[in-house]
Amino acid sequence: MITTSELAKAVGQALDYLKSAEQVAEAEVFASSNRSLITRLNYTSHIPCNGVEEAKSTESCGIGIQAAFRTDAGITIGFGSEPSDLNLDGVKRALEKARRGAVTDPEFSSLPQPSGERRRLRRYHDPKLMRIRDGELVEAGWKVLRGGLTTFMSSTRLRELAGGQERIKELGLILGGDVTILQERIAIASSAMPEVQTDESTLIMAFITAMVEAKTSKGTGSSTGTRLDSLTDEAGVEAAQNAIAAIGGERIKSGEYTVIFGRQPVADLLNNLILPSLSLSAFYSDTSTFMGKLGKPVASKQLTLLDHGAQRGLMGSKGITCEGLPTGKTRLIQRGKLVGLLSNHYERQRILKDPKGTEKLGADPSRQTKAIVPRNGFRFGTGGGRHFSAQPGIAPTNIIVEGGDRSLEEMIAEVKDGLLIGRIWYTYPINGLRAGDFTCTVVGDSYIIKEGRIVAPLKPNTVRISDNIRNILSNITSIGTDAKGTLVWAADEVIYTPQIVVRGVKLDEIAGFMEQL
Repeated sequence: MITTSELAKAVGQALDYLKSAEQVAEAEVFASSNRSLITRLNYTSHIPCNGVEEAKSTESCGIGIQAAFRTDAGITIGFGSEPSDLNLDGVKRALEKARRGAVTDPEFSSLPQPSGERRRLRRYHDPKLMRIRDGELVEAGWKVLRGGLTTFMSSTRLRELAGGQERIKELGLILGGDVTILQERIAIASSAMPEVQTDESTLIMAFITAMVEAKTSKGTGSSTGTRLDSLTDEAGVEAAQNAIAAIGGERIKSGEYTVIFGRQPVADLLNNLILPSLSLSAFYSDTSTFMGKLGKPVASKQLTLLDHGAQRGLMGSKGITCEGLPTGKTRLIQRGKLVGLLSNHYERQRILKDPKGTEKLGADPSRQTKAIVPRNGFRFGTGGGRHFSAQPGIAPTNIIVEGGDRSLEEMIAEVKDGLLIGRIWYTYPINGLRAGDFTCTVVGDSYIIKEGRIVAPLKPNTVRISDNIRNILSNITSIGTDAKGTLVWAADEVIYTPQIVVRGVKLDEIAGFMEQL
């Protein structure tokens, strides 16, 4: 990887060149170097396999320039980038691309300006993760895989089903997934903030699916961390335990149920429905399900939700945003009331100038500046990392559901008759984000509750949730105590959440052929 000092030098030299470049009124230079390390896991007890099938890496580096140009038609704005070349020639090519693509933007005010906040995180990454060797990457995969295999082979239930310890593998044991490490380095400077800032971050995560094929049961497990020594066999153990517990799943009828949403369903609902509606850009474009609700109740008083990009030890934490501004804590929902939004500099300036801004937010933007501080301007690219070829959008960091006062056992006892839903997929809005209607399918790690105890696993792919996210938020009755970092496929953020109980959730039974999917 390119070192942080090399990125900083390149950005400083690029900004010096842009100061005298023709027609450039102001400019911002962003350089990045990212590496993703992945070890794939694929164990099948009844088919020859290697267990840890492959370890591989992807890497990218480059420079991006956003510039405001003085032209006869007024100020135009353009962005250009150049991969793999941080020298002056690369800077010139990136600038020329920005010039050719420049357009007039009546909503543009300026490139990012200082927010008035101070940076909280420095030297927060794990040097061991930044220097990890190939052998250590492979061993990380084996550590997770061994956790799942040990759990399978020590299971009394599987031994009974197979007719003996030596025949457990004949049940068709499958473990698949990956361990992924992300290494990020960035540097940024601009006309308004000419001192070059740098940031360096790492993370490690594991996601595993386990199956007992002969019993058509499936379970999942995951783990998140920021340090190499934080990776344990937890994800493999959890996946195998859930696959064993899923054996003998039963169907239920359509109806309204009291549901304990596990961490993954909470994270999935947040990622696909709630967080997009908490972006300032969604309010500007009239697409948020919370239009006109800033400062007003939008959920049960049980719920407090925040984004915290500067909390040491959490996976999504960064020292600065990709606009060069400090990260920090943004309270989004406080005891059910909408109190803040995810924002970047451009969207903040845009809503402040919008003649319909008060109508859209439900409050005068100029009097709500603390609710729209630009702490979430990031250039996340496909496959992870902050990417030089992207312009800043709005992205969450660490989304935290503040814990309640109930253990999972207490929740199950209080629900009496209902469901514990542990995994959903294909969650998407119906009739647009603003309407709040959505659907998703319950795919595993779920159980039927009767008389305050779990009596059977819920058969995967047999029920679909069809409801409105505002109903879900309003009908929260309790929140658990045990928050854990939770991953959502292809999401930029990490959700730290406990389980949540919601009453009156609408579920529809799915035709029998879906069970085979």
